Amino acid sequence: MALRGHGLIDGRGQAWWDLPCKPHKARYGRIVREPCDSTVAIRFFMSNNIRVEGIRLKNSPQFHFRFDGCQNVHIQSIYITAPPLSPNTDGIHIENTINVEIYNSVVSNSDDCVSIGSGCYDVDIRNMTCGPSHGISIGSLGKHNSRACASNITVCDSVIKNSDNWVRIKTWQGGSGAVSGVIFRKIHMENVRNPIIIDQFYCLTKNCSNGTSAPPVRLKCSDAVPCTNITIGDVELLPSRGALVLDPFCWNAYGEMHALTIPPVACLLQGFPRSVLESDVGIC
Repeated sequence: MALRGHGLIDGRGQAWWDLPCKPHKARYGRIVREPCDSTVAIRFFMSNNIRVEGIRLKNSPQFHFRFDGCQNVHIQSIYITAPPLSPNTDGIHIENTINVEIYNSVVSNSDDCVSIGSGCYDVDIRNMTCGPSHGISIGSLGKHNSRACASNITVCDSVIKNSDNWVRIKTWQGGSGAVSGVIFRKIHMENVRNPIIIDQFYCLTKNCSNGTSAPPVRLKCSDAVPCTNITIGDVELLPSRGALVLDPFCWNAYGEMHALTIPPVACLLQGFPRSVLESDVGIC
């Protein structure tokens, strides 16, 4: 299937954006306080050999594009925009989807530019421009003690600006599975609050445990199963004028600096932890 064109689709999501933040009427007149199951602008489900090119989308109630259970997805030259404070307006979300190419596209929104969920393999993202946004994220994974896996994900030759995050992997405590074969390379950022994040203590409340300040590199890995084989090199993270540079933060993170890194990530642990060798938690 091919979806091509140069027109603009307006999701008119303003009426939906306010609902997750306040009690609202649900089915049968009930008053509920959970977030609404807002609609998605364009969704592909259990589809193969998809090409999306040239489409412009704005103001979706929730995700702008969503791909569930798909194979062989090619996305190119799309433009997505939503204003600040428009919750859950991810630009492109993929879940249980294999062999994905996202090229030469622009996303400006109030959530993830691209979000990669469980069951995604062989994802190639190139020449993206993101921002304002929450950056490019893998996750969140493992919610409600579920098993989640994702692998062979590459993001390169892209720009992220005026964003909360740069590149991020986020998982919930209690989940299982693995994220592996991830490469972030040749990514330029401007005015990004949290550049590099691995967060295995992800939560959405203000009273999260294991919270930290906002260092330029934050690698918070699980107590039970550490992060391993992390390689960082040729990274230069400079503060805005007059700002202080915090030291990178690592927790149970194993790896090495392969080349010059500013600031140096000296907190990485060396070697390979025995707990990983003896555990089957990460089997996918």
